[in-house]
Amino acid sequence: MMKKTIAVIFGGQSSEHVVSCMSVVNVASQIDAQEYDVLLIGITEEGRWVKADSIESIQDGSWRESQVKAVISPDATERCVILEENGHFEKRPVDAAFPVLHGLYGEDGTIQGLFELARIPYVGCGVLASAVSMDKLYTKIIVDTLGVPQAAYVPVYREELENMDQVTARVEEKFSYPVFVKPSNAGSSKGVGKAENRQELENALREAARHDRKILVEETIVGHEVECAVFGGGKTPVKASGVGEILAAAEFYDFDAKYYNAESKTVVNPPLPGNAAEKIRQAAVDIFKAVDGYGLSRVDFFVKEDGGIVFNEINTLPGFTAISMYPMLWEAAGMDKKTLVQALIGHAFQRYDR
Repeated sequence: MMKKTIAVIFGGQSSEHVVSCMSVVNVASQIDAQEYDVLLIGITEEGRWVKADSIESIQDGSWRESQVKAVISPDATERCVILEENGHFEKRPVDAAFPVLHGLYGEDGTIQGLFELARIPYVGCGVLASAVSMDKLYTKIIVDTLGVPQAAYVPVYREELENMDQVTARVEEKFSYPVFVKPSNAGSSKGVGKAENRQELENALREAARHDRKILVEETIVGHEVECAVFGGGKTPVKASGVGEILAAAEFYDFDAKYYNAESKTVVNPPLPGNAAEKIRQAAVDIFKAVDGYGLSRVDFFVKEDGGIVFNEINTLPGFTAISMYPMLWEAAGMDKKTLVQALIGHAFQRYDR
């Protein structure tokens, strides 16, 4: 049987570039070499697309020095990657794409639009689900229609910060301190801040505005930080994993606490009050369907002491690092990483089954 070619795309221009490089090693090493040829395409932080020679070149960072340019052609009649080295061009047909890209330009619908133009089957959510899930404000608007509890919020736009006193007054009218401030479009808690007073609120708003034009100010929710993995969509019934709990080493689970603090821990299937775990699993499926999810997502919640659940956010291309909750939760449910990666690729091909 002739092997199919999978283009695995990693790196990217977002702040989560390093995390993507950590994730792709786990993904690429689990793809069945008997069934697929893997074409590794890295996107540098400057936005240059290159062919990576090996997983080892990703691990040591040398892939960034590659002189082989590699771009996906948007021509739907070709379904190929165009490779260029020293003025010589080669068209390499590809059967499917596996984006291992986190944050902006990776899970916000932009690269998904390229795959759609090229008619290349791809792993993960489509353009709509990716775009609205990346944008925390619009996710909240959708989840409001489901009746799933979520943190109350005040939307703020960057241009409004010219009248900072009006913005802070609006927030203080609705919430008491502390509050959380988040960019609407940013992954891995980049730009997220906690404010205990007006001065800290102003500082947090300015920091969030560095990452996005739209900002959310949310009430503080006290409870367990938990996550649930979702798989399915289309012809495949949507199913949810068990629940994992975050034990953050920092005051809250920001980027550094998530990836660089060894004291942060994750616990699979922790004891939770009431029937919170089952409520989370059902809500995760409902939210995934509401945003038109496909393939995979991780849905994050808080669990309060009385067993009530509060939706936090949905991540349509969750991390696949050694400490990432998405593969960990499915492993706990009996699906090892290799089986999970194969299932995700198989599901990508279903997208264009007619």
